[in-house]
Amino acid sequence: MKRFGLIVLTASLLALAGCHSFKKENIQPPTPLDKDFKPTVQVTRVWKTRVGHGAGVSGVRMEPTVVGDVLYAASTDGVVGAYDAATGKTIWEHKSRTHGWFGWGDKHRKDAFYSGGPAVSGDLLVIGTLDGHVYGLNVKDGSERWTSTLPSEVIDSPAIASPLTIVRTQDGRVYGLDSNTGERRWVNDQGNVPLLSLRGNGPLLVANGVVFFGSDDGKLTALRLDNGEKLWEQKLASGEGRTDIDRMNDADGSVLLDGSTLYAAAYHGNLTAIDGPSGRPLWTRPFPTYTSLAASGNSLFGANTDSQVWAFDKSSGADMWKNDNLKYRWITAPAVQGNYVVVGDIEGYVHWLQVGDGALAGRERLSKKAVRAQPVVAGDLVYVEDVEGHLAAYRIGAK
Repeated sequence: MKRFGLIVLTASLLALAGCHSFKKENIQPPTPLDKDFKPTVQVTRVWKTRVGHGAGVSGVRMEPTVVGDVLYAASTDGVVGAYDAATGKTIWEHKSRTHGWFGWGDKHRKDAFYSGGPAVSGDLLVIGTLDGHVYGLNVKDGSERWTSTLPSEVIDSPAIASPLTIVRTQDGRVYGLDSNTGERRWVNDQGNVPLLSLRGNGPLLVANGVVFFGSDDGKLTALRLDNGEKLWEQKLASGEGRTDIDRMNDADGSVLLDGSTLYAAAYHGNLTAIDGPSGRPLWTRPFPTYTSLAASGNSLFGANTDSQVWAFDKSSGADMWKNDNLKYRWITAPAVQGNYVVVGDIEGYVHWLQVGDGALAGRERLSKKAVRAQPVVAGDLVYVEDVEGHLAAYRIGAK
């Protein structure tokens, strides 16, 4: 069980940003933005709305999900909803928190502190909570279909791979739940959770009958989907260092799959390309990160622990470019929108960088609150959410 949850460069930094105490806390302040910046791409905000109060100070990344023409999102203060992806208009919205003397709210999910974000497949939406509940909902109206109770908080989105829904809890266990009933079918509890760890888990990847995920002890693990048995694991970090913080090796980003090759990275660790069927490393290079990667064509994109944006050759891991303009702005994981890499930062700005050379091309401000979750690209729009639930859609065009 995780004895200490260290929210490194996340919620603690958000608080520091709010009171401008970087120097006092011996933390590098964000690199100032160029006031004379001239964008080379036109960015249009299509719509903006709000989903509850977002992640708040929970330290989790609340990331929306887009399926077809509907966007699904949730907040840790008990709001889950479906919104028109093109306009942002509410299709349905449920509030689990009870209010006032008369207890307005969803009595069946009273005080459900949703976390991570919803997973959607077919007519099923699944979302976990900070108190260890997992809810299966009807995507048409948000009505409850089933509830499952687990012994630890669920930090990240589940993964639906019918007939199973896969859920990971903060104590290192991975569960296979029946997608129709929520009943537990298997559990894998071989995870080794260090006493000191980043708060958060990397998203689960399910493909070809296998569950892939990065662990808190710096490993990439593959489990059988049908019964949860471990197939293989591969180290992404060495676990070396003089202090406990130096030895933190969390692999909290998503695992990318391209053909049969997996790409994963770890805090204080390496970026590694791995053969999916065998778990054999194809190449590895130093690259410490606490966020997910993105890919486009033959390029991989990532943000290191100093918030420098890098591009690598997918086939060899060789450097292609590095951008220092956003250093110490504690940016999100990158997403790719057309010919641009998109990231959010701790002061609520959204930045567009050119895929080819990493040059800054566009900038918009969502709010004055930090953006922590990876932007989500669907069609010609990118969706960005800050820690207080402000959610906007942006489109890019010729300048």
